[in-house]
Amino acid sequence: MVLYQRPRKIILDLAVTLDGFIEGPKGEVDWCIMDPDMNFNNFLNEIDTILYGRKSYDLWGQYIPDTEVSDTEKEAWELIHSKKKYVFSRAQNKSENNVLFINEDIKEEIIKLKNEPGKDIWLYGGASLITTFINLKLVDEFRLSVHPVVLGEGKPLFTDIKQRVNLKLAETKKFSSGVVQLCYQLDE
Repeated sequence: MVLYQRPRKIILDLAVTLDGFIEGPKGEVDWCIMDPDMNFNNFLNEIDTILYGRKSYDLWGQYIPDTEVSDTEKEAWELIHSKKKYVFSRAQNKSENNVLFINEDIKEEIIKLKNEPGKDIWLYGGASLITTFINLKLVDEFRLSVHPVVLGEGKPLFTDIKQRVNLKLAETKKFSSGVVQLCYQLDE
């Protein structure tokens, strides 16, 4: 007897300000709260692959936290670095270690990846990669952690979306820090 395995989900899990920015005007993310109540490591245990744009990978793909950070944050970074990583880049194409570079045929590559056995897939970003995935209808779930801060300017989460994306609220979580996580799935 063969058991059916559902395709892996592409999950956009991202921190966003109340006014819809994913970083400040100079790339700052110091407003982002690592609330222990959020149990981010649970999410990391549900995935085995992370999708990055090249700039995001350059910033965070090999990031090593300061020695003063909490054990929870150190554990999170160890989990992040244990995942298989795909980097979408127009220029860079050499694969190394646990990192594969994708330069073309994004939709075909992702559909192939979704149908391979494994855990779900985290669409980390950046903004242009997120836009591409939304426009190609490749995001299955949106998990947005809305932080209690208004920046006034910065890099917006959503730009250049080509068509309406109807969503249904699947879950809401409120944390002691004031962060609210909204989980949406496609409403087809």
